[in-house]
Amino acid sequence: MLELRPTSPATAESHAILSEYFALRAQEFPGGTYTTVFPRPEAFEAPAGVFLLAGPEGAPVGCGGIRRLEDSDAGIRYEVKHLFLKPGTRGQGWGRAILDELERRAREWDAAELVLDTHHTLEAAGGLYARSGFARIDAYNDNRNATRWYRKTL
Repeated sequence: MLELRPTSPATAESHAILSEYFALRAQEFPGGTYTTVFPRPEAFEAPAGVFLLAGPEGAPVGCGGIRRLEDSDAGIRYEVKHLFLKPGTRGQGWGRAILDELERRAREWDAAELVLDTHHTLEAAGGLYARSGFARIDAYNDNRNATRWYRKTL
């Protein structure tokens, strides 16, 4: 079973996995124009959000977080951020496990919806979001790294 641990995105362990994620995205990103933005730790402190490391302490294999955005017409809204698994660990359902735990926490904080953005080249991620009940929506932000936006009503 995958261990999911809440922590600050500012810890050395979190910074290392995020750095690996951002380096991989920059390497694969079309046109070489990926913009790296490390998360603000305060945005991922309960109940404003949470940042999870996946895997044993000292050896995370992935991460993911949610942060609260301005409420929408539907009510309280959280955004999924930095959902990542190291390439060698993919295909085991762990991305779904992280996403499910983030959704559980958002529901615990009375969220009405989850939103996220991604890039169309991340086909496996898009498939995960669709299988998890997310539907494509119009852009809700101006993230230069994103080409697709999704929403799930909770």
